[in-house]
Amino acid sequence: MSSRHLSRSIAMQSLYEWDFFGKKIDLTKTVEKNLKEFGPGLEDQSFTWQLVTGVVQHLQEIDEIIEKTAPEWPLNQISIVDRNVLRIGLFELLYGNKEAVPPKVAINEAIELAKSFGGENSGKFINGVLGAVYKEIERSETPPSKPIP
Repeated sequence: MSSRHLSRSIAMQSLYEWDFFGKKIDLTKTVEKNLKEFGPGLEDQSFTWQLVTGVVQHLQEIDEIIEKTAPEWPLNQISIVDRNVLRIGLFELLYGNKEAVPPKVAINEAIELAKSFGGENSGKFINGVLGAVYKEIERSETPPSKPIP
């Protein structure tokens, strides 16, 4: 398992636990505990912290995007695993370093997390939501073509 994939797994497990307890537990202590338990050989823990702190800092915007992109699934009806995989994937898509983690890699990593930790249809759901957001990002970044005079 690559160190970035392990970092994402630890971030997801930590965010899951924080979300499960109504965001009332100490997330820092949870991440530290999970790093010790699941990532004892992880040399660079900064990516895990970047994901966790980034999701928390942008939580409101990320959750609004999930609600707009999957309107038939109210946020509280999305499984805790899927909700937090989406949060990590959207953080990477919208705020992450695109050179270090290209958008398609971020989407594929989120799908793999969903397959590992989520339900039978989690991978498809994550792919659908992140794919729709990615298409919107591409559309907004593509300059309109100018007619040739």
